[in-house]
Formats: sequence, C-alpha cells, structure tokens
Amino acid sequence: MADASYNPFRTAQAQLDHAMEVLGLEPSIRQLLREPMREYRYRLPVRMDSGEVQVFDSYRVQYNHARGPTKGGLRWHPDETIDTVRALACWMTWKCAVLDLPLGGGKGGVTCNPTSLSTAEKERLARAYIRAAGHRMSVDRDVPAPDVHTTPQIMAWMLDEYETMMGYHHSGVITGKPIPLGGSAGRNEATSMGGVVIAGEVERELGHQIAGARCAIQGFGNVGGILARLLHERGARVIAISAVDGAIHNEDGIDIPKALTYYNRNMQQIAGFDGGDAISNEELLTCSCEMLFPAALENVITESNAMDIQAKVIIEMANGPTTPAADKILYERGIFVVPDILANAGGVTVSYLEQVQNTYNYRWSVEDINRELQRRMKEAFAAVYAENKRVEGPMRLAAYLLAVERVAEACRLRGWV
Repeated sequence: MADASYNPFRTAQAQLDHAMEVLGLEPSIRQLLREPMREYRYRLPVRMDSGEVQVFDSYRVQYNHARGPTKGGLRWHPDETIDTVRALACWMTWKCAVLDLPLGGGKGGVTCNPTSLSTAEKERLARAYIRAAGHRMSVDRDVPAPDVHTTPQIMAWMLDEYETMMGYHHSGVITGKPIPLGGSAGRNEATSMGGVVIAGEVERELGHQIAGARCAIQGFGNVGGILARLLHERGARVIAISAVDGAIHNEDGIDIPKALTYYNRNMQQIAGFDGGDAISNEELLTCSCEMLFPAALENVITESNAMDIQAKVIIEMANGPTTPAADKILYERGIFVVPDILANAGGVTVSYLEQVQNTYNYRWSVEDINRELQRRMKEAFAAVYAENKRVEGPMRLAAYLLAVERVAEACRLRGWV
C-alpha cells in the first residue's frame, strides 16, 4: 500500500470525472454521480473471549440504486475507512453497469484485524454488524457479499442473524453463502474464473497467448490463489506470486499446487516456500513477464513504479490497483490494461445469479453457472473493446463511458435529473 495520504475515493472520483467530461453529461447528473446516495456508519460493541468489550467502526455505502438494489461485498480490514468503502461502492456501481446487471453499487466494511479474532469473536462481530445494518438491507434494497477477510461462514452467521431479526427466510438478502444455505455453485471461483475468461478474450483479440505466458500474480488469497491454479491449468507459466508476508519468483515456473498447499498449511503465508527465490511485493510488480495480475488491494501501481512495469498486459483482479497518474503512463507506454470494473466482475456476476436462484428457490448446476458467467464476461469485454476502438484512450475510459452512460440513463428515466 502507498502512503496514508492516498485517498481511494478521490481516485474513483477522478476516473469518474474524466468519463463524465468525455460524455458531456449535464451538471445535475455529474453532481448526483460524484457522491454516494446513502451511507451509514455504525459503532459495534463486541464482547471478546477475554470478557472485555471492544468497539469496532463499521460502514455501509449504497452508492447508486438507479439500476436496481445496491450490491457489494463486506470487507474486514485494519485499514478500512469510510473513503475506502465509498470508493469500492463507486467502483461497484460501474462494475454492475459494465456487466449490464440490474443492480446498483454498494460496499461495506469493518475496521478490524480479523487475523487476531477467534472464531467465536468473528461470529459475534458478524452478528453485531447485522443487528446494526440489517434493517437497511433486503433483497430489493441492499445485498452484501464476502470480500477481503470475510468468508461463506461469516455470510452464514449474518444470514442467520438477519432472518432471526426479520422472522422469515429470504436467503437472497446475502450472497456468497455456503451452498447448503442457498449459495451458488461456482461462486468461490467466480472472480478468478472471470479473470481467466478476460485473459482468453485478450488472447483472441490481441494475440497474447495464455499457454506459455509468464504470469505474475500479486495476492495469493481466494482470488489470486484460484487464479494461479486456473492459469497453471491453462498452460501459463506462473513465475511470481505473493502474500502479505512477501513474494516468490521462479523464472522456470512455480509449482502452483505445491504453493497452494504450503500457503494453506502455513496460515496464509508464503515466506519460506522453497519453490523459488524470495522477492518483495514491489519487485513482483516490476518483474519481467507477459501478464501481470494485481489481485491484492488498491493503489499498488502508481506513478513511482509505472515506468518500471515490464508486463505487456495488466488484468486488474483487485479493486483500484492503479492510480490515474499511473494509468496515463501505462497507456503512453502501450501496456494494455483491462480495468477492474471489467476484469474482476465475475464475482458480482455469480452473486447476481445466486440472487436469482434464491428468488426462484432453485439451484443451477455449476456447468450452467460457468456457461452464463462466461457468456456475460465475453459480452461485456466485447462491448468495452468496441468502445475502446471507437474512442481514443485506455480500456478503463471505454469501460467508464459505457457504464456511466447506462447509470445516467437510468437516472434520467426515473426523473431524478
């Protein structure tokens, strides 16, 4: 992460401002879209295993609901702030619009260090959040999902607390749940699977082959780890991976199944793995490779390292990994960047499919889910790529133009502006 002065919401607004300027949107729509429509802050008192009570700051932002109920994950992270959540909710709005989902954008967060919490403390924190925020959630208003450091089990506790409060069952109010509680087949792999679909479309349109490509992946959690496995299975040579404790590089290719086993057995740490040489996360970003997949947190590619990036293609699996200043440098250097609001949209796409299944009280097969995911991701890439060829600029601008115009149109049709 960059220095503390970095504000992700200012980055999100800068990206939006550029798109609105190019679109020539009227001032009233610009004013509406630059800020969240609703946001909530909560103080959550939670009794710890020691018997002491600890108070946690938490947030929920419903950025824009012109196209449907707001949708977005809930992150637990020690550096969580209201501006981080605002930015993520903003990006989620455009992400849903790029995929043409009938959803708005939302996001939530709890400022905590989940690695220091016991299982019982996590459950109490999850239930406390729903007791505070649950009355502003519903399947037709706001639908949370897992995100950084939250899991299907945490979603299960939240669902149980919500249904206990409301006195009825409606599993679609939270997605990313365990399958026995209405979760969808394929949801755990969806974000990574979507990224591989996008890599396939880049291969088809630009000729950058996946098989044999040297790939570097920053982040080895649920998204990055599964992405590494899927790319490995497609014949890519994954030469660099990283976790919060460091990174590993092996020019001959890392044994990904072995690395995943090590990571899961060592409390999600990669340091000490003997499958390559230890490097820093910063060195991973600038290593010699064909494809770079930032799959950690925001603000990792900045103007300070953008000139050193050696990848030919960057596929953003994290939210907001590239700053606007870095974006300009990468574009001028001819590096093809698939933006986060397209590249990592597989997760929200299958979350939407989970909502649909829950509404029908029906379950589709993983084959049906993956087929629909691939169709939607390919169609979204095709639409953004066509816009990219029409308008001079990076793929991010094309994606924003498509998404922002769709949201603006919905606002106009509702008579809001």
